[in-house]
Amino acid sequence: MTQLQDVLADLTVERDELHEVLARLDDQQWLLPTPAPGWTVAHQVAHLAATFRIAALAAQDAAAFGALAGRLGPDFDANVAQALAEYLADPPPVLLARWRAESDSAIKALSAAPPDRPVPWLVNPLPPAVLASAGLMEVFAHGQDVLDTVGVVRRPTDRIGHLVAFAVRTWDFGYLARGLTAPDVAFRFELTAPSGAVWAFGPADAEQRITGPAIDFCLLVTRRRHHCDLAVTALGDDARHWLEIAQAYRGPAGPGRAAGQFAA
Repeated sequence: MTQLQDVLADLTVERDELHEVLARLDDQQWLLPTPAPGWTVAHQVAHLAATFRIAALAAQDAAAFGALAGRLGPDFDANVAQALAEYLADPPPVLLARWRAESDSAIKALSAAPPDRPVPWLVNPLPPAVLASAGLMEVFAHGQDVLDTVGVVRRPTDRIGHLVAFAVRTWDFGYLARGLTAPDVAFRFELTAPSGAVWAFGPADAEQRITGPAIDFCLLVTRRRHHCDLAVTALGDDARHWLEIAQAYRGPAGPGRAAGQFAA
């Protein structure tokens, strides 16, 4: 199995597991506020549907994607609100079906894309496997908000390895989101997978080091938990600062989560 097919297979499973949780919710639960300020469960799913719709377009029709990207305004939040509006008008069963259809289309389109040819994306073109990893990151992050809202505990698997690798690749996004210059140093990441394997990235002798459980690392870089509530540790001043600003997505950082918010 190629790297691309491996990512897509794991993305499909992650999508299916979240879909199963959502399918059990009643209409009132879709209106529950999630830890993301101003967003209900329906907002989370609408965001996923809109994101996968754009990914499918990028993989299928570069010209059409370019036209869509050209229509986006400078206001990030306004762009997101506009993308969500169409889906939020749907009742929950329709929204859920539309997200599944949009994600199926994206997975199919990425599967058919030449693995060595970058796909256009909102900031820079990305290899299909990297864009698929970004999709898995989205499912993990917004899925976590849903799980926290309805009281379901995630059972992590080594499928999160794609998110870990993506977050290491995009380690400077936290600086970019805040208008900061990333330090000109190499970081070493040593993260323990749910299976017990150790995933290591960066020079073995790097002075700036990030270590800890991979699942906590994923919660950190998606800003679904405060770093003080996680077992991720940092060695070195730059690494300690990185813990405070880490994020694996472009755009505004948002408020993140408060220390102790999920202590119970």
